[in-house]
Amino acid sequence: MKEYTQLTLPQRYEISALHKVGQGPTQIARVVGVDRTTISRELKRNKSPNGYFAQAAHQRAQQRRAHVRRRPLKWTGRCRRLVEGKLRHQWSPEQIADWLGRTETISISHERIYQHIRTDRNTGGTLHRHLRQRLRPKRMQPKMRYKGSIPHRVSIDTRPAIVEEKTRIGDWEVDLMMGGHGGGGLLTLVERKSRFTRIEPVLSKHADHVADVLIGALDDLKKQVHTLTMDNGNEFAQHEKVAKALQADVYFAHPYCAWERGLNENTNGLLRQYFPKGINFKTVSQAKIRHAENRLNTRPRKGLGFRTPSEVFQYEIS
Repeated sequence: MKEYTQLTLPQRYEISALHKVGQGPTQIARVVGVDRTTISRELKRNKSPNGYFAQAAHQRAQQRRAHVRRRPLKWTGRCRRLVEGKLRHQWSPEQIADWLGRTETISISHERIYQHIRTDRNTGGTLHRHLRQRLRPKRMQPKMRYKGSIPHRVSIDTRPAIVEEKTRIGDWEVDLMMGGHGGGGLLTLVERKSRFTRIEPVLSKHADHVADVLIGALDDLKKQVHTLTMDNGNEFAQHEKVAKALQADVYFAHPYCAWERGLNENTNGLLRQYFPKGINFKTVSQAKIRHAENRLNTRPRKGLGFRTPSEVFQYEIS
């Protein structure tokens, strides 16, 4: 009996392409190099309602593995000593949890470590002082379901595979970074291959206003706009207006899956260096916004071979 191995993302792209042209599990298995039952199982378990899409299938498989129940581990004295030792060396709970799993075969979540830190703090301990960021009170997240209030939204499941590959200029991620209560916000747009960023202020989250700002932000780059990937905020409800004006395809990430727009989320984090949380964007000058935008676009990036986003973007469109 062959040892079962998890399918990789490139293999799932092969499966998707072959499945779309009508190949059956046996033919697909020969090309991909796996057992026929693996293909049958993959198509059955990870197929989307509208068909089989490699990226969505890969995410489903990863999420399923992440939720596999692990054997409970008691909080032993040795485990506590290892955790506290790493904390005193300024390791984060995520780093500690990963290290314990790899080197000590101890299965423990980073949330359990945070729980221990909170308990220690409440009893007068000092472990929380070794964290790089202030330990905030744990907030209970309300159980909620996405209601799908954006009409005619197109899922990221149907987005072309070339977008994920980052081999061309013209695929953008879009988000809104809001300021304090009533303080407006920033519309952030990041090109996936070059990481080139456009930033524009918005006065409110009203969908018509956001759509107009978005169109204006990319109006001079229409030829370099093929797709836009957004989150599910109602501020993007006028996506059809945007798609028509920019002659681009608009896709929406899955609800509560910020990693599907990871580049945009990371860019917003970089912008917080210039615009901290709670800021009133209505009082921020255009000059300061352009300064931050220029800093991001002219900063060498390791992921770009230490070239700048501006260099990569201009080179690709010239």
